[in-house]
Amino acid sequence: MRLFVRIVERRSFSQAALDLNLPASTATEGVKQLEGRLGVRLLERTTRHVSPTLDGEAFYRRCLTILGELDDAEAEFKAARPRGLLRVDVHGTLARHFLLPGLPAFLARYPDLRLHLGEGDRLVDLVREGVDCVLRVGDLKDSAMIARRVGLLDEVTCAAPAYLEAHGVPAHPDELAAGHRMIGFLSSATGEHFPLEFTIEGALRLLTLPAALSVAAAETNIAAARLGLGIIQIPRYHAAADLGSGALVEILPDFPPSPTPVSLLYPSGRQIPLRTRVFMEWLTGEFAKGAG
Repeated sequence: MRLFVRIVERRSFSQAALDLNLPASTATEGVKQLEGRLGVRLLERTTRHVSPTLDGEAFYRRCLTILGELDDAEAEFKAARPRGLLRVDVHGTLARHFLLPGLPAFLARYPDLRLHLGEGDRLVDLVREGVDCVLRVGDLKDSAMIARRVGLLDEVTCAAPAYLEAHGVPAHPDELAAGHRMIGFLSSATGEHFPLEFTIEGALRLLTLPAALSVAAAETNIAAARLGLGIIQIPRYHAAADLGSGALVEILPDFPPSPTPVSLLYPSGRQIPLRTRVFMEWLTGEFAKGAG
């Protein structure tokens, strides 16, 4: 059942076999025996694609329920230990700041667990790509996945001393319209610049300034700000070193941007593996410790 479920999710015999540390021939023979015992065809196979038949889709759903109940039953009667390969997709800067420092202790605690960290900002197809969960920043679009909030990132408005010397230090967001500019950070979803955000008298105001430079990567954004190319808004943890060294200066602290949510997403409609559950609990704790 576990093999069949993984083949359906990965749409590949070879990828499923790799995930379960089995020879590809074993995966093929295992499904053949399963179909023979049930007396139905479960999978449609071509040279490039594997997909469940109607019977296969129905059996897949039953398998998810049965395997989930089996895992829960085993966990009650033995000291269950998470094991196997855990695939997580996460922004690189988040991984380096929040995950990596505590990762040695996490892996030492669960020695049978192997972790694969992928980096990206696209909303991956978790099931098809064999990813157990993804960590994403910002407001989430409607999705068939389940989202679990793990933290809020405090945001800061800042610019380089050279920029402020040339354009002046604003005392209020209204002053930004007089000759100030921002570095345009592009949204991967819309292709437009993210506006600057300011909390004024309890209400959030969005403001878009002229931008001589547009960027799509967080590291490029902060590097351009150090060179005096414009105002940026970024998570405070990401700016901490530059604010401490004086390479960047916080401006308009009385009108902060709204904090940015960080969420873990995982597939709905299926039992969450123990390896994923312990990772999510650990990561929530790491954010609680590291958000400051």
